[in-house]
Amino acid sequence: MSNTIKAIRGMQDLLPEKKARFRLIEDQARSVLMDYGYQEVGLPVLESTSLFSRLVGASTDIVEKEMYTFNDRNEESLTLRPEGTAGLVRFVNEHGLAFNQTQRLWYTGPMFRYERPQKGRYRQFDQIGVECIGMEGPDIDAELLLLSARLWSVLGLSNAVTLELNSIGDAESRQAFSAALVAYLTRFKADLDDDSLRRLTTNPIRILDSKVPTTQTLLEDAPVLSDFIDAASRKHFDGLCAILDAAGQPYRINQSIVRGLDYYNRTVFEWVTDQLGAQGTICGGGRYDGLVAQLGGKPTPCVGFALGLDRLALMLEDQATQGRSIDIYGVSVGEDARGKMLVLAEQVRTQLGLSIQVHAGAGKLKAQMKKADLSGAEIALIVAEDELAQDAVSVRELRGEGGQALVQTSALIEQLQRRFEQ
Repeated sequence: MSNTIKAIRGMQDLLPEKKARFRLIEDQARSVLMDYGYQEVGLPVLESTSLFSRLVGASTDIVEKEMYTFNDRNEESLTLRPEGTAGLVRFVNEHGLAFNQTQRLWYTGPMFRYERPQKGRYRQFDQIGVECIGMEGPDIDAELLLLSARLWSVLGLSNAVTLELNSIGDAESRQAFSAALVAYLTRFKADLDDDSLRRLTTNPIRILDSKVPTTQTLLEDAPVLSDFIDAASRKHFDGLCAILDAAGQPYRINQSIVRGLDYYNRTVFEWVTDQLGAQGTICGGGRYDGLVAQLGGKPTPCVGFALGLDRLALMLEDQATQGRSIDIYGVSVGEDARGKMLVLAEQVRTQLGLSIQVHAGAGKLKAQMKKADLSGAEIALIVAEDELAQDAVSVRELRGEGGQALVQTSALIEQLQRRFEQ
């Protein structure tokens, strides 16, 4: 029997290439969000289980089937966060950041859901969440959509994604629609898939999300949510569409979008792609105006979205996202040379701010030079027996036709500064 321990199913390891794509997405998102005046916050991975059962919805798939929940040593029920918005609302309530204030906040990190793992969907997955607190007009909804569109442009994905919008109205609108939908689908119980049959008595509107072809066929003649939308929500949605039209942002109204969480109201949206098969949603969100009050705060309008790094990373696989190469590779032959190279490397980093990777341990010159070339560095610094004898360093160009030159150690920093200022 093998004693090898492997990663838990659905909990992925990020190899350097994939981590580089994650970092690229995070860095570009951070830059775009700073341009719009959003502030980054940090949220705990563990929260009280009651937070999610109360805010996410006890009848949602997340709470019913997908949460990682356990009792700690004090017998308090804790849950690894399955999504970020509930924790953000707890955060702004606890720190007094909601009432009579406006906040533009964002966060990033892992989420956890017990789902069947497949390409683009893991049990531990990374998200970026963007949340706006205290703003009720359609203008802030539009800002979030234009902000996300700018991120796709920066990542080179604008032509691969489509914005889909819907309005699900207020609670009364959804209750009226839900009753009509149940009345309609009850006639076709025998034809519903198992998930839709269960949702018929727990969360009927989620049936609109079904990907089962036979269920989608039944829904073709079902009541339409837009017929039940209240006047205020309709005005809000029309205002949002008008801003997007004025900004030249394309979108498609999709009345099947309801999102999988109970806390949404009015605007809901998804950015979708046809490049990832069944996992076609890369970003989704909407308004959740009732959440702050549900946690004991004052009624506060809120809107936000979350985007999945795993799916975006899949879309970026063919792009050059390996991260910044190092500037210099340090090669040394012999124990004394290795010590000298380490000292020189510290001087280069401190005085020039350049990146330098130093070969560690023994190794023949030819093998080290091969590693230098593979590192992506522009030049190699070489210290071997001859260089030690002359208190010098050989500087070899690794890209183009620069050749190799012997430089006195005392002149190295100045030489490198001229080289990298070119």
